Amino acid sequence: MVREMREEMTYGIEEGEREEEGGFPNTSHKRLVVVGYALTSKKIKSFLQPKLEGLARNKGILFVAIDHNKPLSDQGPFDIVLHKLSGKEWRQILEDYRQTHPEVTVLDPPDAIQHLHNRQSMLQAVADLNLSDSYGKVGVPKQLVVKKDASSIPDAVANFGLKLPIVAKPLVNDGSKKSHELSLAYDRYSLQKLDPPLVLQEFVNHGGVLFKVYIVGEAIKVVRRFSLPDVTKRELSKTAGVYRFPRVSCAAASADDADLDPCIAELPPRPLLEKLAKELRRRLGLRLFNLDMIREHGTRDRFYVIDINYFPGYGKMPEYEHIFTDFLLSLVKGKLKKRSG
Repeated sequence: MVREMREEMTYGIEEGEREEEGGFPNTSHKRLVVVGYALTSKKIKSFLQPKLEGLARNKGILFVAIDHNKPLSDQGPFDIVLHKLSGKEWRQILEDYRQTHPEVTVLDPPDAIQHLHNRQSMLQAVADLNLSDSYGKVGVPKQLVVKKDASSIPDAVANFGLKLPIVAKPLVNDGSKKSHELSLAYDRYSLQKLDPPLVLQEFVNHGGVLFKVYIVGEAIKVVRRFSLPDVTKRELSKTAGVYRFPRVSCAAASADDADLDPCIAELPPRPLLEKLAKELRRRLGLRLFNLDMIREHGTRDRFYVIDINYFPGYGKMPEYEHIFTDFLLSLVKGKLKKRSG
């Protein structure tokens, strides 16, 4: 089936090219790039939008749904497998497929993705990097992992020296709605109300704005999102309890067109982001991810990465159709060069 579609589409592309060139015969043969995808229905709706599929077709890229009722090796042939499904069984299927089909690019390796499912290991690559240059310094907030027994949290926080207020996030980051919920605790004793396993992070005032840094291979796109507001010392002394928030940085909370203080709105320096993205691609072994990044309020060059997500909502990223299709083509060109070299 894929082979028939490949022949049909390749023929269609060549015909289109002849018309563009005033009817002169065109001997150049464009090879169709076939991308098999295994995504949740929600992801298909947000990512595989008509504009993306239309542009992909024009560039000679065909998206084909992977049938979960058939062995993966019996499908295709694929140039690229794009996936975001969970479960041990699926991970094993993909791992076996990677071993038997080394010519296919799997985005991304299942084992590498697993590191981002745990918020304890997720930020370790950033902490280990300890990036600091003339453009700024990038770190992670001080954090503590609590796996069980909520009653022990106040003492654990005091012993560890974690300062209030404290952000609490689920330890497991599996892309579910629950994994994106967070709580803000204003006093130590309210932490007992939380439900472990959790990651507790010191809250860093950041002017109520975070930067979503989307990474697609070597391409980087940054957008501003509204975030939790700053907490003053006066507020901290007068407020108690734990306040729960749903997902904070959603598309509706875009801050790109807001009238913001330039010191808060200024995007992180491009050279810093390029260096950070390059190092994280290498250390994480991933090509499709985004960073939630904040600038400490009152500083120009002190940044923190507070979350990393695999294959995020690229549908919310400006110009994602062009960036993503160019990336897919570059992967295939890179593989062809390696083979011919």
